Amino acid sequence: MWGGKKRLYSATKFILYTAGGSVFLLMGVLGIGLYGSNEPTFNFETSANQSYPVALEIIFYIGFLIAFAVKSPIIPLQTWLPDTHGEAHYSTCMLLAGILLKMGAYGLVRINMELLPHAHSIFSPWLMILGAIQIIYAASTSLGQRNLKKRIAYSSVSHMGFIIIGIGSISDMGLNGAILQIISHGFIGAALFFLAGTSYDRIRLLYLEEMGGMAIPIPKIFTMFSILSMASLALPGMSGFIAELIVFFGIITSQKYLLMTKILITFVTAIGMILTPIYSLSMLRQMFYGYKLFNAPNSYFFDSGPRELFVSISILIPVIGIGIYPDFIFSLSVDKVEAILSNFFYR
Repeated sequence: MWGGKKRLYSATKFILYTAGGSVFLLMGVLGIGLYGSNEPTFNFETSANQSYPVALEIIFYIGFLIAFAVKSPIIPLQTWLPDTHGEAHYSTCMLLAGILLKMGAYGLVRINMELLPHAHSIFSPWLMILGAIQIIYAASTSLGQRNLKKRIAYSSVSHMGFIIIGIGSISDMGLNGAILQIISHGFIGAALFFLAGTSYDRIRLLYLEEMGGMAIPIPKIFTMFSILSMASLALPGMSGFIAELIVFFGIITSQKYLLMTKILITFVTAIGMILTPIYSLSMLRQMFYGYKLFNAPNSYFFDSGPRELFVSISILIPVIGIGIYPDFIFSLSVDKVEAILSNFFYR
């Protein structure tokens, strides 16, 4: 009902993708629940202790992987995301970027790693390669987007690549970094979409080349947008930096891969981290600097009110808090991570 011109097309595409992925999810859940016992059991503990024949485990793994690859977009299943983000109302975009994408990564950690460890150790090199490709691909595609929301959408696809690499690295640091990146990008992505929506409410423009010079009429939005763009490009002191750094350490300390592989993947991801500031800062430059809207009629330019400042600051506080003291998240996740990884090293 709300959204851009192509909203019907985007909504249909979104429903087809998510429903198609959920079919695989349903089949995998039913297979795991019905396997090996007379009565179906969906208890997580019993499923975690169950061992499957390798071929069956690989089939289950592929089913769950397709389902979660649609949700937390892993290339080549990411095409619904830019369309949906580009057309949807910004509150929907916040829900998508902050919650839905993170549920896919959570499912990869909980179901694919915990329930199906043998298959995961087979598939994890491919996950690493996919994550590295995805970081580069989405960052370079984001540069070519004229639509503001689509640019932020591709940036969130690029940041999900770090989560995939952390999950594929099967190391203590890597998985902790992936969980931290899930939380941190949930905050940063939602806040960026919120600010894109508030600035769209002011000027009713979505294409970057029509904007410019907005920093002078709306300085508060400009300030928040700058801070959160910096957080998105992994500025030290923000949560994105610490998460991506720990994912890097996770690649390097992983015991599963040869040295050359680790060097190659680290190199590719580092190129992706160089591409991230390019699109973030060029987005800032096209929106806020220059003089294009400087002489525009000032009737519809009013700066953000207390409500919008409250929302964006309350999203900003955890971002800076995690960046300064990430042990708070690690203290919650480290025991579970060790429990998951014990499946891989002590069986």
